[in-house]
Amino acid sequence: MHQDLRGFISTLQKENEIAEVAAEVDPCLELAEIHRRTIEAGGPALLFTNVKGSAFPVVTNLFGTKKRIDLAFGPRPLEFVKRAVHMAEDVLPPKLGKLWGYRDMAASALRLGTKNSWRPAVLQVTQDPVDLEKLPLMQLWHEDGGHFITLPLVYTESPSSGKPNLGMYRIQRYDQQTTGIHWQIGKGGGFHYHEAEQANQPLPATIFLGGPPALILSAIAPLPEDVPELMLASLLAGTKIATADNPLAGHHRLLANAEFAICGTVPPHERRPEGPFGDHYGYYSLEHDYPVFHAQAVFHRRDAIYPATVVGKPRQEDFFIGDYLQELLSPLFPLVMPAVRDLWSYGETGFHSLAAAVVRERYGREALSAGFRILGEGQLSLTKFLLLTDTPQDLRNFRSLFEHILARVEWHRDLFIFSQTAFDTLDYASGKINHGSKAMLIGTGAAKRELPRTFTGELPAGVRSAEAFCGGCLVLEAESFADDETLAARVAAHPAFSEWQMIVVHDDIAFARSTDKFLWATWTRFNPATDIHAAQTTVKNNHIGYTAPIVIDSRMKPWYPKEVEAREDIAALIDKRWGEYFPTK
Repeated sequence: MHQDLRGFISTLQKENEIAEVAAEVDPCLELAEIHRRTIEAGGPALLFTNVKGSAFPVVTNLFGTKKRIDLAFGPRPLEFVKRAVHMAEDVLPPKLGKLWGYRDMAASALRLGTKNSWRPAVLQVTQDPVDLEKLPLMQLWHEDGGHFITLPLVYTESPSSGKPNLGMYRIQRYDQQTTGIHWQIGKGGGFHYHEAEQANQPLPATIFLGGPPALILSAIAPLPEDVPELMLASLLAGTKIATADNPLAGHHRLLANAEFAICGTVPPHERRPEGPFGDHYGYYSLEHDYPVFHAQAVFHRRDAIYPATVVGKPRQEDFFIGDYLQELLSPLFPLVMPAVRDLWSYGETGFHSLAAAVVRERYGREALSAGFRILGEGQLSLTKFLLLTDTPQDLRNFRSLFEHILARVEWHRDLFIFSQTAFDTLDYASGKINHGSKAMLIGTGAAKRELPRTFTGELPAGVRSAEAFCGGCLVLEAESFADDETLAARVAAHPAFSEWQMIVVHDDIAFARSTDKFLWATWTRFNPATDIHAAQTTVKNNHIGYTAPIVIDSRMKPWYPKEVEAREDIAALIDKRWGEYFPTK
């Protein structure tokens, strides 16, 4: 497939999948809003050739439709993964005839890994002196803490083992030579830094921009901790990834076909405030102290193109990337977790907030064991709410899946809430960064009840309206949490709702009318340990049992960050200039 970023851009141009914006555009707020409107309309990738304050063009929305994902990678990677899984299941015990039938896999395996480049494009220009302010870093939202690199490929190696990590961790520019580096919990680069800091040593790091599209996808992929991302990148690209010697002494090799390589170190015990940042959850992640990256050298192509993305309320570009990665890696789930037949995380919730799985129930409560296995697997361990069933389902059809589970759940034994657990760094529903709770809901076997689909009762005080989201699940619009903290508990005990299995309390009834909005607003706004209520709870043999209805309080809490919204003057500017960006022929 594509050996570098410009090769992919050339393909997009041939397919009429990219639009050039020649008008001058400000990377502070203006460019991001153009991108957001384009992706909302299902529009093309965007190449901004006249970026205010920078000599470098900016390309965004590279992967913002399924078609462009297909153009980037084609069917070969998924076919390879499926065949590899089939081979793993088929050749044990190994027999010569069976192994010979998979001889094509050996040829494919020879194309995995890295190769040396004698004329690396990334070394065509050395910036002297180092000045990160010459790069067109974007500010996406008006309350962001500054300008950020949003598609960084951050390469580090373990100080003890030398094992590599290529991850995507947002980078906030502080000045000409320093940035923040947002290593969240559970991330490989953060583990490497922890090792270096324990040894009181600086950690060498390189921030790459561009290169084969495969690098971007592999940096995001939730691979097991010791699986090299460059191995996945070579699988996606269909060839070995070109690397080259680094002129900077004491630093690891460079990705030869990258557009930029920013080389430096992250000293131990140094922190600076990073953020706020309007993130892919659709809210501002707040200011916190993070390690500091010191740039020592900047290399780039002679005609370098700066790749970027924009995040915000789902669905944005990362939604399409995440769904593709799930499709690519899903054949591996039954291999590494034998009791898991299918698994899906919902991009509408920021991925970590909600996942669902079809699992095996070959003996009593095997589904529970499978759930624990999922919650202990890599980045899946950050899943906040996990739904499980043992009947094949289209996990993408959330309404149908949810009805299926609500018709089967036995509340006295099938809802588990785990307090005092790790929380995704970007999720503030618990009010405490990196700490919160999880829940697991199981619905297996035959249906146990008919589900109501309309509400005709009398609404209690504080509740303004009620609409069914799906069979068994009712959405209420109610007074704000700040005005009535105990409303959700009273709703759970109110007789008007006794026939419903689940009730979600929201600030706006409109969330009941759209699956995308229901998923986003429900699962990003509650902490299971504090925001789930039941008509009744019992304790037997140290197990908490529940009686329906189960109420999720997904109203905005006073400590929760603001939703991201375009500033009015920026929206007005985009309205006014739209014809300049995209002149009619």
